[in-house]
Amino acid sequence: MQGFPRGSVGRGLSPVDRQTLLVCSFVLAAALGQMNFTGDQVLRVLAKNEKQLSLLRDLEGLKPQKVDFWRGPARPSLPVDMRVPFSELKDIKAYLQSHGLAYSIMIKDIQVLLDEEREAMAKSRRLERSTSGFSYSSYHTLEEIHTWIDNFVTDHSDILSKIQIGHSFENRSILVLKFSTGGSQHPAIWIDTGIHSREWITHATGIWTARKIVNEYGKDRIVTDVLNAMDIFMEIVSNPDGFAYTHSMNCLWRKNKSSRPGIFCIGVDLNRNWKSGFGGNGSNNNPCSETYHGPSPQSEPEVAAIVDFITSHGNIKALISVHSYSQMLMYPYGHSLEPVSNQKELYSLAKDAVQALYEVHGIEYIYGSISTTLYVASGITVDWAYDSGIKSFTFELRDTGHYGFLLPATQIIPTAQETWMAIRTIMEHTLNHPY
Repeated sequence: MQGFPRGSVGRGLSPVDRQTLLVCSFVLAAALGQMNFTGDQVLRVLAKNEKQLSLLRDLEGLKPQKVDFWRGPARPSLPVDMRVPFSELKDIKAYLQSHGLAYSIMIKDIQVLLDEEREAMAKSRRLERSTSGFSYSSYHTLEEIHTWIDNFVTDHSDILSKIQIGHSFENRSILVLKFSTGGSQHPAIWIDTGIHSREWITHATGIWTARKIVNEYGKDRIVTDVLNAMDIFMEIVSNPDGFAYTHSMNCLWRKNKSSRPGIFCIGVDLNRNWKSGFGGNGSNNNPCSETYHGPSPQSEPEVAAIVDFITSHGNIKALISVHSYSQMLMYPYGHSLEPVSNQKELYSLAKDAVQALYEVHGIEYIYGSISTTLYVASGITVDWAYDSGIKSFTFELRDTGHYGFLLPATQIIPTAQETWMAIRTIMEHTLNHPY
């Protein structure tokens, strides 16, 4: 497992990182209304025991809109990363110190990173437009991704089609790519990315993976065998409202954008809104929480659309849900510590997939069940899929916290390359062991 680097990130970046660090502001016009993160810091806290973890969990209850956990309190062996607004830094640091909670500063000033990269990234985007191309090594807006989908489907209509499976809360189209060599009701594999809108590396990885599938059909034996026998469905933007909002207002927005009368805070964590274990540990009934589970299971149109599609299809054999960050590959359960019935199969497959991933760039991933590897989380995608009879896995992509959600664009291609080898391994196993 890679180490968890200490120290601040900011003005000490290398020239390469300064030119390529992901920043939300490069796609934002310098318009009024943009959220400003001046002085905001990302702190890493190392809890020594369960008592200290409980003290960290208390912070969310005390200041649900002030402390943004990037890596929440899980177990003493795992660090906790949290973004703290400048206005709260003094109080939060005093709280940590008073309880003997050691911390380091991972990112000294988020806005410094955003401002320093705006000009360089804007230049990159102008170059892309001038060449009428689509860069697979850059981050893109919702509109750009939808345009790419249309063009991509047109260029590969022999194997690819676009399906609209529903609409978001704000009435945006929920689109799915279908890779198929023909036939009806083939067994299928489902892949989704971006259910948490700020996890931009997942959308970029999904886009790259879509191209890889098309390019490898007829060349790569495994891809060819899979597509000759199965279909692949890929939802690249699983949270279109939240994703659009990360580009227009708040680049660190996680939830969807649903609102309800009488509730001040907006948004539901779409990865806590599924039926399996709904409302249990690892989710929150406070609408202001980043892990708010919503008023009822599958209350959110973005979740309901996936449930309806997969249920009506009736022959999905594997589901892969892609998140960031932490470098992990996990399987159910999240809501329970009890091992699933085919624990040995999923563990062995995860081990093989992580090894295939490692062989690409030497990046190490942790693997295991969600509840024992990361934390207990209820109402999540992969638990619902598993309870529906579908082999299911979830990725947490790069990195382990040095950049967190602000992963440099230079890491898009290597992240996608290594993730692809793990996905390919899962696909091959599913083809050979559909039940």
